[in-house]
Amino acid sequence: MSPGPQTLSAATRRSVLLLSFATFSSMAVQRLCDAMLPELSQVFSVSLAEAAQVISVFAVVYGLCQLFYGPLGDRLGKFRIVAWATLGCGLGSVLAVFATSLDMLVLARMLVALGAAAIIPLSLAWIGDTVTYERRQETLARVGVGTTLGITGGQLLGGVFTDTLGWRWAFAFMTLLFGVVGVLLWRDERRQRREVAHLAPSSVSVVRPGFLQQALMIVTWRWSRIVLAVALIEGAAGFGVLAIWASHLHHELDLSLAASGAVVALFGLGGMVYMAVARWLIPRLGEQGLARAGVLVLGLASLVIAFARSWWPGVPASLLAGFGFFMFHNTMQTHATQMAPAARGTAVSLFACALFMGQSLGVLVAAALVVAIGSTAVIAGGSAVLVGVGLYFSAALRRRQALMQGG
Repeated sequence: MSPGPQTLSAATRRSVLLLSFATFSSMAVQRLCDAMLPELSQVFSVSLAEAAQVISVFAVVYGLCQLFYGPLGDRLGKFRIVAWATLGCGLGSVLAVFATSLDMLVLARMLVALGAAAIIPLSLAWIGDTVTYERRQETLARVGVGTTLGITGGQLLGGVFTDTLGWRWAFAFMTLLFGVVGVLLWRDERRQRREVAHLAPSSVSVVRPGFLQQALMIVTWRWSRIVLAVALIEGAAGFGVLAIWASHLHHELDLSLAASGAVVALFGLGGMVYMAVARWLIPRLGEQGLARAGVLVLGLASLVIAFARSWWPGVPASLLAGFGFFMFHNTMQTHATQMAPAARGTAVSLFACALFMGQSLGVLVAAALVVAIGSTAVIAGGSAVLVGVGLYFSAALRRRQALMQGG
């Protein structure tokens, strides 16, 4: 009996698994420096805000590169670009291992960001092209397993290596990881091309508009503007403020960098728990319910992180914060893949650009505000912003659904 129309083939499931490995690597290298910031500040004799450039500059380059990778993926193949970009990240990580100054480390992070920028958005866009909408959010959740584990792994590895062998070994580990995952992706992409070669070639050539025309088409749609604006704020108040959690636990509660990284890494584990139950939860809560409940859980858990005077409440709070955040973020990702099906790579790349430009802004503002008002107030304020934007997006989803049902 042939599989039903909603069933993913074994080959597609294998490709999704490899993309999960790639998104793990990309997110891990993004969060690798979170727990390192106090150590980098001391090693290079700079302020915490200056050391935070290894995160903020990474995010700026990551966001700007979306303007390049989206159209490139639409033209040359999304999976192919992901494979080569993963291999390229390994080369940038080598330079980070041998960095002798903060400027050199920032340069290495920029080179890694050039490759990492392609991995997550083009993976999401490839799924949008390959998987039906009915199965898409569930499949995105599977790839999200790699992303959330990357948050956990990056923060934990950064803290553990910094406290034991030294921060350079964290980048050495990433060099090896990117190399192995890149080779596996490259081999799978060759398999996909061989399978396509057996099909009858199409005689119809597809003429695509230029990037600026595609981008203009996307941003002129009201719903696309809502998704992109929410992504920008989510990046600033979510991922941006998350970068100071480990430093907050280290300075306020006197936890070691390894212990602080481990507590914050539970954020990613909470996301993993959501991915595990997403198939059951999605049809029961619906998109509106996921967005609304997700930010409320995240907001309450973040307040615990901010105001707890002992380390142990941070353990369940970080876990719940990750669970709530990815309830909301997974819903956002699904709508990003549907903004412009005819130019999905460009659309998802614009989404990623907004998300990580927001992250860059959030890291810079959060690091500066920590000096002025303290990390407790910054974390609490970030959670309030996320709750507000999440409730707005849930209400916007409800209005959009009502308009669609009304014809």
